[in-house]
Amino acid sequence: MKRMIALSAVFVAVGALIAGSIMSRAASPEPATPQKDIVDTAVAAGSFKTLATALQAAELVDALKSPGPFTVFAPTDDAFAALPEGTIEALLADKEKLQAVLKYHVVSGKVTAADVTGLKSAETLQGQSLSIKTCSGVQINDAKVVTADVHASNGVIHVIDKVLIPN
Repeated sequence: MKRMIALSAVFVAVGALIAGSIMSRAASPEPATPQKDIVDTAVAAGSFKTLATALQAAELVDALKSPGPFTVFAPTDDAFAALPEGTIEALLADKEKLQAVLKYHVVSGKVTAADVTGLKSAETLQGQSLSIKTCSGVQINDAKVVTADVHASNGVIHVIDKVLIPN
């Protein structure tokens, strides 16, 4: 008899946990759709000042504010600072080359971290493909993804630790 009472108590406790879990999921709202586009999301983050400046100089801001969707592999200010001296200045002085470098960081469509696991490469808006490795973390060419899935209204941003340079 004691054993049946104990089992009944376990079933009641498990049932309460399940019901509580279902109720808490039902009560919590779905995540809101991001209101900022890729450019505004990057600017608001504060660590993409060089990228924002480069997008303006290349006249690509309006393109990345369009409906998309886009996937942007966004190098941080530190990634730009790690380039050899004079590289940023040379790129800013050569609009065509700057556009090619920036478009090499953008893929058409929304590719989330979950999607990347099945990919070996992705074609960029620049025309060349990026190599994708998922062995220990995610690598795009030789850059590591340090933050994935920063959602924007017109796509997704993956923060990377290096600037990608096309061949």
